[in-house]
Amino acid sequence: MKPLNRLEIKRILLRSTNWIGDAVMTTPAMGVVRRYFPDAEIVVAANPLVAQLFSHHPDCDRVLVYDRKGAHQGPGGFFKFVGELRRERFDLAILLQNAVEAAILATLAGIPRRAGYRSDGRGLLLSHGVPVGAAEKRLHHTDYYLRMLSGVGIVGETGPLQLACTAEEIAEAEARLGGGQWLAVNPGAAYGSAKRWIPQRFAEVADRLAETHGLRVLLTGGPGEIEIGRDIAQAMTHQPLNLIGQTQVREMMALLSRCRLMITNDSGPMHVAAAFGVPLVAVFGPTDHTTTSPLSERSRIVCKPVDCAPCLLRQCPTDHRCMEAIEVADVLAAAEELLKG
Repeated sequence: MKPLNRLEIKRILLRSTNWIGDAVMTTPAMGVVRRYFPDAEIVVAANPLVAQLFSHHPDCDRVLVYDRKGAHQGPGGFFKFVGELRRERFDLAILLQNAVEAAILATLAGIPRRAGYRSDGRGLLLSHGVPVGAAEKRLHHTDYYLRMLSGVGIVGETGPLQLACTAEEIAEAEARLGGGQWLAVNPGAAYGSAKRWIPQRFAEVADRLAETHGLRVLLTGGPGEIEIGRDIAQAMTHQPLNLIGQTQVREMMALLSRCRLMITNDSGPMHVAAAFGVPLVAVFGPTDHTTTSPLSERSRIVCKPVDCAPCLLRQCPTDHRCMEAIEVADVLAAAEELLKG
């Protein structure tokens, strides 16, 4: 593998991951790229949701939206995006996404240097391929992306998770929330229902914390979680501000950044809150907290050992025992520890 010459690399494409949580966990790697190539233009390519994360990010200069359900749908849309990338005349593509499609895009776009893991059968398409095995897959996702960079010689000081909101976005969030200290409750998980704790228990935790600490309650989540939000709101004694299904990604970011505490499933918003340093309690069941836990000293993981976890399934085929085993008292104890800290 030929070493990367920093003097020859002026324009870099970063192909981001497709899930919000995974994309947040790439931000330490993005910081390393920025510091290793301080004079290069760094452009992120991402789907429409993930693209919003990076529209005002210090470690990228521009964002290209790759919309496979819209402008880039089907074979014609794919080659349209290839053309868009080709016109950019990138010197290096760093493929944080593991899929073979990312390597095909970069190759067809004529990007001479293509770095990434040799995953999904794409090794021959990479000029700078890094082997991936069981050891890499056991790493926390933030370390997984950093390991790939170090494998091609891109190294440097590693920073924390990082996201940014504009002053206008913060002001709009504060106006929407009004006064007081806020508890964000995020009861959904886009990956699948297996990752969701019981809505009635979320409601009870929120009520208890509202009563004992005077916190106002904000419900957050996507359009697919509206019914869950209604169930929680109806079960609560303290009326929450239910914004589930009513916020764009950047609005969600700004709202979470103003919260005193978050109670959440393993989800994209969990990682967003961690990036803003919001204290959070994360409920884990079928997923592996050793690889996807929030990267924050101000977080607490609540999970119970069961024989079938982590199964990594989207829907539970049995009795959801990993989530049923987690009691309201478990989550309250973790929340109290953070609130006293």
